[in-house]
Amino acid sequence: MSFAMTKKISLTERAYRQLRDDLLTCRLVPGERINIKDLAEVRGFSLGAVREALARLTSEGFVTQDDARGFRATPISIADLVDLVHVRSDIEGQCLRRAIAAGGLEWESAIVSAAHRLSRTPTRDLDDAARLNEDYADAHAAFHHALVAACDSPWLLRMRDWLYAQSERYRYLTVPLARGERDLVHEHAAIVDAVLARDADRAVQLHNDHLAATAHILIDGQDLPLPAFALHLPRDKVA
Repeated sequence: MSFAMTKKISLTERAYRQLRDDLLTCRLVPGERINIKDLAEVRGFSLGAVREALARLTSEGFVTQDDARGFRATPISIADLVDLVHVRSDIEGQCLRRAIAAGGLEWESAIVSAAHRLSRTPTRDLDDAARLNEDYADAHAAFHHALVAACDSPWLLRMRDWLYAQSERYRYLTVPLARGERDLVHEHAAIVDAVLARDADRAVQLHNDHLAATAHILIDGQDLPLPAFALHLPRDKVA
């Protein structure tokens, strides 16, 4: 592979990762039109690298293409959130059951370590309490990945990873609405206890309850103001 080709791939990959992060954290607001030229100028990428990154993000569902051949950050809604939680619960539940059946001591140790790291990481950004702490987001992702890491189905794990990424945009929006009465450390610890006890039914139920509780922060908080970086979720087809 030529140096020029390697450099192009590197620039495209960098553009992809930065734009994906902006979409997941809602710095690119759901529904917002994406100006390719402005993005390229502000981020220092070529127009081609941004277009290729957006094409990849479109295939992953983070970006949509409108009739005018422009791009938008994929809109969000309560209906989409409810459907996403139902499907993620189903897929991740299957992953968790198979991980519990197949996992060994190293898998258990990784879960305990990830849970400990998560419990010691502040949830909110130290400079802006209305935003999720990026270190917490990383620790949270590592914890949920550790739970299912022993699953013996690569296809289930691929679907699970995609659904988790889609869920992140919604979870970032819950931060300014959370009122502190929820004990996340306890929720995570209860899931860990059930997993280590090899109680698949209880582990899956606790995990599903955990996902639903996060979703309901948005569903129940629609009359509360959100910060400037967030949009109000359309109220449609809540189930």
